[in-house]
Amino acid sequence: MPVLPGAEPFRHEGGEVGVLLCHGFTGSPQSLRPWADFLAERGLTVELPLLPGHGTRWQDMQLTGWQDWYAEVDRALRDLSSRCSQVFVFGLSMGGALALRLAAKHGDAVSGIVVVNPANKVHGVAAHALPVVRHFVRSTKGIASDIAKEGSAEVGYDRVPLHSAHALRNLFRLVDRELPQVTQPMLLLHSPQDHVVPPADSARILSRVSSTDVTEILLEQSYHVATLDHDAERIFEESYAFIGRLAPSVGKKGSTTGG
Repeated sequence: MPVLPGAEPFRHEGGEVGVLLCHGFTGSPQSLRPWADFLAERGLTVELPLLPGHGTRWQDMQLTGWQDWYAEVDRALRDLSSRCSQVFVFGLSMGGALALRLAAKHGDAVSGIVVVNPANKVHGVAAHALPVVRHFVRSTKGIASDIAKEGSAEVGYDRVPLHSAHALRNLFRLVDRELPQVTQPMLLLHSPQDHVVPPADSARILSRVSSTDVTEILLEQSYHVATLDHDAERIFEESYAFIGRLAPSVGKKGSTTGG
């Protein structure tokens, strides 16, 4: 299947500090592309992969599970680590959960994590019915484009495949158990008005990780896809400052430029 326009993966070969960006459930790299461009323009090496089953049509996603999505970001992290002296992992929504799992599993290979409206749980009564209902109902209405900014849209599916939603629930349960293994510096940014992931998910993550260097920022002007919303520039600037604090070479002229 051809990839939806704008949903293509992105990579930029920059300097010795790398950033891996993980997009969300039923979304695509398009939701993080402005962020990736911002970092690339500042000389960082950037990887923004397209997760399996995403960026084409929702029926393709039915055939994938969390193991496939995680395997892709794990591969990207290993690749970045082989080329960079320091690597940071960023994520939006489910991408935040994937970022947290990478941090838990890879330890010192991840220098820091930045998560935006990270998801931790499939909420509602329907979540408990997923194991059974997914065999009878293929999909439900989509969750893409929860954005306050007029004229801004997310390239994502208009349906949520229920087999994939069940896989997502299993991923969240796994990551929740692994959160105490997360020790890296963390910047967590979340929207009080989010119609996809409630603030409770961010609170849960903050209470469970073992990181001692933690910064929490509220995105008052944005909904769920804050990277395409009114607070996007703030996310980009804060995340770049976060890297600069932990990777002193960043921001110094000539230190992160490259091919």
